Amino acid sequence: MKKYIISLLSFVLLFSACDLDIQPQSDLTFNGFWESEEAARAAHVGIAARHRDYANTFFTMGEMRSDIWGGLTIEEPYNIELINNDISISKVYFSNWANFYGLIHNINDFLTNVPNVAFKNEDDKNHILAQAYGIRAQIYYTMLKAWGDVPISTEPLVGVDLEKLKKPRAPKEEVMKQVKEDIAKSLELFGSGNRLWQGKNIYWSKAATLALKGDVYLWSGKVLGGGNADFTEAKNALSSITGYELVPYDKLWGEDNEGNKEFIFAFDYQQDQAGNYYANFTGRIVDFNPLFDDRGVSAKDKSVLGDDVSVVAGGSNRYGPTDKILLMIDDINDNRRDTFIRLYSDDEGRYPFIPNEDAYKASVLKKFLGSIYDDGQRQNYNNVPLYRYADVVLMLAEAKNNLKEDPSAEINAVRRRAYEDKFEDYRFVNGDQASNRKAILDERLKEFIGEGKRWWDLVRAGDGIVFQELESLNASEAYKIYYSISQGMLANDDQLTQTAGYGN
Repeated sequence: MKKYIISLLSFVLLFSACDLDIQPQSDLTFNGFWESEEAARAAHVGIAARHRDYANTFFTMGEMRSDIWGGLTIEEPYNIELINNDISISKVYFSNWANFYGLIHNINDFLTNVPNVAFKNEDDKNHILAQAYGIRAQIYYTMLKAWGDVPISTEPLVGVDLEKLKKPRAPKEEVMKQVKEDIAKSLELFGSGNRLWQGKNIYWSKAATLALKGDVYLWSGKVLGGGNADFTEAKNALSSITGYELVPYDKLWGEDNEGNKEFIFAFDYQQDQAGNYYANFTGRIVDFNPLFDDRGVSAKDKSVLGDDVSVVAGGSNRYGPTDKILLMIDDINDNRRDTFIRLYSDDEGRYPFIPNEDAYKASVLKKFLGSIYDDGQRQNYNNVPLYRYADVVLMLAEAKNNLKEDPSAEINAVRRRAYEDKFEDYRFVNGDQASNRKAILDERLKEFIGEGKRWWDLVRAGDGIVFQELESLNASEAYKIYYSISQGMLANDDQLTQTAGYGN
């Protein structure tokens, strides 16, 4: 078993550092590691912990290149080149495939060895295997969307022969085939039940795999040309998700609401573990306190954030929403207007939002503000959803529209929550495919700001919509939909080729 020492070491390190809910005490050694249920459970926790480590990567990949960010910030803006789609062979983002293969190799090791481990409850073994297949599918799907053609590895690492790690980029169609196969295997192992591992949404679940399946088949149908057959698969998968619901926005965010019925799968953070993730959305007390919100209320007033003390924040607000986005959600009847706290240098009070006004200083994302603790400091504890039920509902609307079916029921379900007693003034009426698609995209934009969806949504919409919506990208640069890879990666692996369109 010494041949597994590298990958097993990573599991053990992850396990020892993980704050997820499974924490078995162990004297495990490398010799005979995979011979016990205890080892398999420890490795499962390691995979969950390492998967969480990519939450910020998923967000950045899925949103930073879109039209959401690039407006005024309190401090110097961050990731501005990525926001501007300034990508080339010399400006490479997410080098080394964003280190996704480290997790993939852990999962491969897990999927190879756990089937041979005896469990007291075979259903438990199948459940954690199903989780691993689902996570691997989600990782490869993310890589497919980011780079198109990527190497496929489904076997565990054996020894330290680096030459065996070298693989050519598989065509995106083959990558998609692998993703679909992993999804099918995940659903097979989950079986007919819908139970959550430990009853919590911080572990991958059957519903998460079904949501991923809907997502994947929408992409496959639109971007890879699978057409109606794929759209039908997406519709069927999304329609089969049960046990979840749209909850009021005031019950959706914050540490007290992490177990809400809308979150299908969320990355679990304990206090301060996600500080860096959230910091760029918030701001520091010295920057907040001189400012006023758009009601004319001082940021020092507890009513701005609803805490028992005045605003305390420890971030930097280096991501600012564009004027376009602030205008799109600038409806006093729409609960989603409160996605941002708009900050001004005076207390005049302002509605509607007026672009280019000197008094406007920045906006702060409200979803992930954290909470005030006993020391008077704001701490980040919020879980970050990868899939929530609103996503399922609006993907189902998209699948229906792609099939020339009426998506109004799904669109109106989301609007009813957003507008409450004003809903009838905003009721959606079915139109042609193009107008329906625009309505779905707009609804998804308002819903998922800060959740890493918008860039993928624009690309998936097809028909050049991504170029219509983004000033930073045009159709002549369509190759930039996919990332370049670094010269170092090419030099270290002679089987790799540069992403098409970027040259050498």
